[in-house]
Amino acid sequence: MRRLVLLSVIALGACSSELDELKQFVRESEKGLARKIDPLPAVKPFEPFGYEGFDLPDPFKPRKLSIVKDSGGGLQPDLNRRKEPLEGFPLEQLKMVGTLQQGPEMFALVRADKTLYRVKKGNYMGQNFGLVTDISDGDIKLKEIVQDSAGDWAERQSVLPLLEESSKENKR
Repeated sequence: MRRLVLLSVIALGACSSELDELKQFVRESEKGLARKIDPLPAVKPFEPFGYEGFDLPDPFKPRKLSIVKDSGGGLQPDLNRRKEPLEGFPLEQLKMVGTLQQGPEMFALVRADKTLYRVKKGNYMGQNFGLVTDISDGDIKLKEIVQDSAGDWAERQSVLPLLEESSKENKR
């Protein structure tokens, strides 16, 4: 027990010399520091801005994007037509996996969400009113009708290529 007390007194004595060195270091470090902290700048009051362009179009409301049924004959999709199943999918999610010919008519096999669909010329697919115009062994050609930022309808051509199966090569 006496040894334990003697060892604790020696250990405390060693700590006090390290503590003195630490206090001296802190005093020397404080010499170069500025004691006064500058006050925070005054907060400027908020000045609301009044929008006075009431005769100008509202920048937060869409312009000309509403569907106008005019008899002017401009290009626009048939909105009264019944939608086909593949029109519920974006074109990027549709995969052409093959073709099938029955008599003179050529069909394309299209996969969407693990379901296989048979598509022929004249069917619609994709969310941009895509009309199938041609089917070949390597792709499906579509004519889509899209609306631009001004609200005008424009026609564009799209192609859905045949999906190349790379899983057969990986298994070999």
